[in-house]
Amino acid sequence: MAHKLFDLSEKVVIVTGGASGIGRVYCEALASCGAKPVIADQNEFLAQQLASDLNARGQSALGLGCDVSNPDSVINMVSAVIKHFGSVHGLVNNAALMSTLPRGPWYEIEQSDWDRVMEVNLRSLFLCSRAVYPHMKKMGGGRIINISSNRIWDGTPNRLHYTTSKAGVVGFTRALSREVGDDNITVNAITPGFTASERQIEFSNPAYVVKMQELNSRKALKRTQIPEDLVGVLLFLLSDASSYITGQTINVDGGAMMH
Repeated sequence: MAHKLFDLSEKVVIVTGGASGIGRVYCEALASCGAKPVIADQNEFLAQQLASDLNARGQSALGLGCDVSNPDSVINMVSAVIKHFGSVHGLVNNAALMSTLPRGPWYEIEQSDWDRVMEVNLRSLFLCSRAVYPHMKKMGGGRIINISSNRIWDGTPNRLHYTTSKAGVVGFTRALSREVGDDNITVNAITPGFTASERQIEFSNPAYVVKMQELNSRKALKRTQIPEDLVGVLLFLLSDASSYITGQTINVDGGAMMH
């Protein structure tokens, strides 16, 4: 009977930023488990293309364009999910600005860049969670997973706006979990380490990638992290196996950071 706790069959799960990178891996894993991923991404073409590919395999997915920092866009996205699937069981707040951000000292960050990072990396959590909340409450529960970063554990420099926004994700997770607990909605966070997704590799300086590979020697598990390393904990937190876990942050980085 224990295996039923991990069953995600027919669960409708929205994944923001789900059309590429780690988000794409999340969506593919969910579909393979029998869940119904909603690929919500600013690149509507890629979102619909991935959904089409998954549907062609006999799975069930929906691709939608969405600017997660825009209230109207988020509301329209969730409305389309309800119209198509009739419900929403999970939300993975994965969309974020990171790979395209230049690395540099904090005093060189433009205010406009700071504000944009906060809009995408923090405001989006509020907007998306608020949009799905009434539907989860009506159903009697749900799962919200917020993606932070292991940078917050040691204050990794040179992307102060990004690190700050990801620290805010943990505070948001803890406070929201207390506000929606009576509705049987759990809210948890994941802090991934540097993950070699195709987007990360595409936008990273080759010298920095080499440096990160050298840092693998400091991990308990001495290898480069890949997107698939994050799938297990994500599926667990979306399943009934984690129904009594909320307000928590789980670090997944091969033991680079421990807390």
